[in-house]
Amino acid sequence: MAKTESFDITTGADLQEVDNAVNQARKEIIGRFDFKGVLAEIEFDRAKGTLEIHTTDDFKLDAIWEVLIGRFVSRQVPIANMKRGEPERAGGNTVRQLVTLVQGIDSDTARQISKFIRDQKLKKVQSQIQGDAVRVSAPNRDDLQTVITAVRAEEWGVELKFGNYR
Repeated sequence: MAKTESFDITTGADLQEVDNAVNQARKEIIGRFDFKGVLAEIEFDRAKGTLEIHTTDDFKLDAIWEVLIGRFVSRQVPIANMKRGEPERAGGNTVRQLVTLVQGIDSDTARQISKFIRDQKLKKVQSQIQGDAVRVSAPNRDDLQTVITAVRAEEWGVELKFGNYR
């Protein structure tokens, strides 16, 4: 039997890097003049994979988000995997927003990726959904490289990682 090569398509962020970025953003916000004496809280729940931003108004909310984006980029945390919820009114004329981290490919996106790979009409290339990842296998490494190039060229709503290349 011929040797089969494979790789996995996954997504996610390193939670320790997210934690580090949030801590850096907190320190930066404390030192900024426009946040002196103003409510500005960022809470990271590692177990749920969520960030909660709590501040006085929408302008401060956007300013905190910009600081967070800068820290995420510098720590190489994928911004595409951050899903911002709608700002909610909280008690005392404050605003709260929940940001969810996408840590795995959802089933709909996995099906779309798998269908896209089949539509490429590459011989002997197979893809199968395994939980929150998509495994692609073929007897030829060149076909796998072609699949990686084609999948990278498309927009999937999350940042994809290609790993476990065997």
